Amino acid sequence: MGFEDVKRAFPDRDAKVLAIINQKGGVGKSTTAVNLSAALGENKKKCLVIDLDPQGNTTSGYGIEKEELEYDVYDALLQDYPIENLIADTVEPNVFVVPATIQLAGAEIELVSAMARESILKSILDPIKNQFDYVFIDCPPSLGLLTINALVAADSLLIPIQCEFYALEGVTKLLESMKMVKARLNPDLDVFGVVMTMYDARTTLSKQVVEEVTKYFGRKVFKTIIPRNVKLSEAPSHGLPITMYAHVSKGSLAYMKLAKEVTRRG
Repeated sequence: MGFEDVKRAFPDRDAKVLAIINQKGGVGKSTTAVNLSAALGENKKKCLVIDLDPQGNTTSGYGIEKEELEYDVYDALLQDYPIENLIADTVEPNVFVVPATIQLAGAEIELVSAMARESILKSILDPIKNQFDYVFIDCPPSLGLLTINALVAADSLLIPIQCEFYALEGVTKLLESMKMVKARLNPDLDVFGVVMTMYDARTTLSKQVVEEVTKYFGRKVFKTIIPRNVKLSEAPSHGLPITMYAHVSKGSLAYMKLAKEVTRRG
């Protein structure tokens, strides 16, 4: 079912817009964007994933060939290209992607001189978001204008934190940015949840990091923890979410469980 079919077949939904964010790289943002949306899709939730990272890992993680794209999210942000025309089907019938390519790398500079530069994404997303149950924005590993656009467009933040040394490094700065945006541009912005990733049950360190993060964020931390899993690492190279690549793997089962937690939270 394509996006136009979704619009015809379903009434407006009460969309939840979540920015998947952490200014550190390699913490599992794109992995979570792809696999959480796919798990929700399996549960009949309609999801839109907006790839806002110039690396385009979420785009390729869903098997979309970036080299073959004529337009991407950059064109919607800076060239007034209709975002509806960018929405691509994926291997999961209930999940759609607005793709990114390396062209997006220049957007940070170009946004500096753009009118209403912090709220461009919100303005193009608002007319379409209620066609979906969840909209996920996969943010770049920085706190530049692309990320600020995500914070303004989002209802709340989903923060992946890896179970490694310095897990909370930079999180304070991220929360300061959230408070700034909340005070000036998006008064309802809050933290939706924190998901622990790359957990290795064999190590004391992983357990200590979970304890440390739970002390810091309290009930915001999801009970579901995403383990280190070979299948999770392999899935992107096949252009498939873990739910399709290795349905009964530990990684797949974890994201299916996380999807149920996300649904319960709203």
